[in-house]
Amino acid sequence: MNASDLFWLFFILMAFQPYFQKKMLETMRQRKIAQIEKERRSRVILLVHRQETMSFLGFPLMRYIDINDSEEVLRAIQLTDDSVPLDIILHTPGGMVIAATQIARAIKSHPGKVTVFVPHFAMSGGTLIALAADEIFMCEHSALGPIDPQLGTQPAASLKKVIEQKPIEKIDDTTLVLADLGAKAISQIEDTATKLLEGTLKPDEARALAKTLSEGQWTHDYPIFADEALALGLKVNTDMPDAVLEMMSLYPQPMKNIPSVEYLPDPRKSTPVKG
Repeated sequence: MNASDLFWLFFILMAFQPYFQKKMLETMRQRKIAQIEKERRSRVILLVHRQETMSFLGFPLMRYIDINDSEEVLRAIQLTDDSVPLDIILHTPGGMVIAATQIARAIKSHPGKVTVFVPHFAMSGGTLIALAADEIFMCEHSALGPIDPQLGTQPAASLKKVIEQKPIEKIDDTTLVLADLGAKAISQIEDTATKLLEGTLKPDEARALAKTLSEGQWTHDYPIFADEALALGLKVNTDMPDAVLEMMSLYPQPMKNIPSVEYLPDPRKSTPVKG
């Protein structure tokens, strides 16, 4: 074997390395899912969105909740007996309202217990899904978020304020139309969230919390940490299972040339200083 053959062998191995690495991670994830299902006697469904990178070209692609996700989650629920609990592991920036609502309604209607695990964050549509659960597991610094609707890049609540605070003769027709759509969107999301919360909260508490989360009290990316989620009335448990955190390590962010965070990945315990 000459130098040219070695070069091409090296090139082929490097070209297929991402494929083999992906297959290895998929196998490890399947094993971890099976482990959690065995321990909890449940159906485990993961909805995890990372920023993916296209092969070779390296263009970043932001992933979010879409119709394909809702189809897959609904199919998984349909394959699950009514008596089997559902464990939903969420890691998502949000996404399409219709897709998130379909998933939330499906898990809400499941007769068995539904638990949502948020190891890092579940914003916007992810929070809407979490509202449908019987119990939400969060780490101390995990975050949920407001569910106030956005019209393109503009918050619906802010569009409403424009027509409330500015003379109507000074508002253009496009803004008036958007404000009307915004008011409808807020009302729809509030009604949806109220129905999802009913059963876990009293009707008046469900309506009040749905209104707080949907009316635009905060910016759309405001993080609602575990302590605030508890204070708002959500049924939050901060005893996050280690297996769920281990599962998230099997969804690595695509590597950059230089990592932005580095550390030695082993536990650190204090040791007594010898005199």
